[in-house]
Amino acid sequence: MNERSSVGELAAILRGELSRYSPGEKLSSSRALVERHRVSPVTVARAIAQLVAEGLVVSRPGAGVFRAEAAPAGPAPVDTSWQEVALSAEAGLPPTRGADATGVLAALALAPAEVVDLNSGYLHPALQPERALAAALARAGRRPGAWGRPPIEGLPELRSWFARDVGGPLTASEVLVTAGGQSALTTALRSLVAPGAPVLVESPTYPGMLAVARAAGLRPVPVPVDADGVRPDLLADAFAASGARAFVCQPLFQNPTGAVLSAARRPEVLRIARAAGAFVVEDDFARRLVHSDAPALPAPLAAEDPDGVVVHIRSLTKPSSPSLRVGAITARGPAFERLRAVQAVDSFFVPRPLQETTLELVGSPAWSHHLRTLSGALHDRRRALAGELRRLLPALLPERLPYGGYHLWLRLPDGRDETALTAAALRAGVAVTPGRAYFTAESPAPHLRLSYACADGPERLVEGVRRLHRAYGPLG
Repeated sequence: MNERSSVGELAAILRGELSRYSPGEKLSSSRALVERHRVSPVTVARAIAQLVAEGLVVSRPGAGVFRAEAAPAGPAPVDTSWQEVALSAEAGLPPTRGADATGVLAALALAPAEVVDLNSGYLHPALQPERALAAALARAGRRPGAWGRPPIEGLPELRSWFARDVGGPLTASEVLVTAGGQSALTTALRSLVAPGAPVLVESPTYPGMLAVARAAGLRPVPVPVDADGVRPDLLADAFAASGARAFVCQPLFQNPTGAVLSAARRPEVLRIARAAGAFVVEDDFARRLVHSDAPALPAPLAAEDPDGVVVHIRSLTKPSSPSLRVGAITARGPAFERLRAVQAVDSFFVPRPLQETTLELVGSPAWSHHLRTLSGALHDRRRALAGELRRLLPALLPERLPYGGYHLWLRLPDGRDETALTAAALRAGVAVTPGRAYFTAESPAPHLRLSYACADGPERLVEGVRRLHRAYGPLG
């Protein structure tokens, strides 16, 4: 049993035992709880902290833990019905304005311990470099000035590291440190596209980006993707028809298809955007999620762009931890000043301790070791998931498996109800992602996305496919 589930179970046990104590009465000591429940002192401390946060107990250092006094009666229900009018009657604003976070919230949902999680895009704790992160955080805390205010653009050393990591003609002065990739996408779209204007997006594409675009009042215009990435002919048509001045893409291990933009199409995309006087927002989210059997990766589009067409985004969150929300956005020319101004208004700057921790992490031998280990683990997980799909649901397996990223994109037979299948799968004990949220308009076919990043290991992935097969059969 992992520590996370142990904490939850112990907290539930202690919560159930509170009825034995009177308000203000002292609970058993931490040592007694460790011995009685055969868990670690850390697990006990975290379970107690959870009950403290719920207001059920009070912790008094040096004295112990006591049942909290009965909470006073809650306030009367609040009538917020007036807000329905206030939030929908905003005269003069674009009709697309609004934050539909359905796809984002679904991706962030935590599956219960008994459910095989093939939904989440974050690494399972066993794949995260937890020891390296802890050591980096400890070293960062000892750095002089670690809690001081950083430059708005980010620490110079971190900007330099990102510039080298992206490569090409970029310099540190063209790098802006951001609070992860999602924040960078928000800054990019709010900076480069006016409210009410169109923005070209891949179809299908990442729901979190669509949510950002719609919240900014933009009109996402889909451009279809095939096995070799976005189709340049349709991209040119979309620019001409819409007058858009930005195209958001994921050229490497695209989410959700896993496609890599082909060598022949890469210069075409830049040429078409340049001719349209438009930006290419390159979301390079999966570069550090390459598998051990992958060929050499193509350079970022930004590394081949001498004219400031590409605004490049990358983040360290995906290959490390959901809580290491540090990334970068790069741009050349006046666009950089616009990005800098918008981010400063939105969030001032990324907290310095987080930037210092990132510097300690990427500068240590543990970082390269982690990336090698992760590369092999993702390969093994992809192989396990695809192998069981090939055995039980071969018709769903894509012809070309991605050699990077963390998910497979499955096309269901026409007429299948992906929503019903997703619900049936959850009842069978496996969480999967329906494909509808990845399309800006009507979906051309039903799809599922299966992630292999957040499950416990290859054996658990195999079990997840077996549960999906049980759910799939009766609906066939």
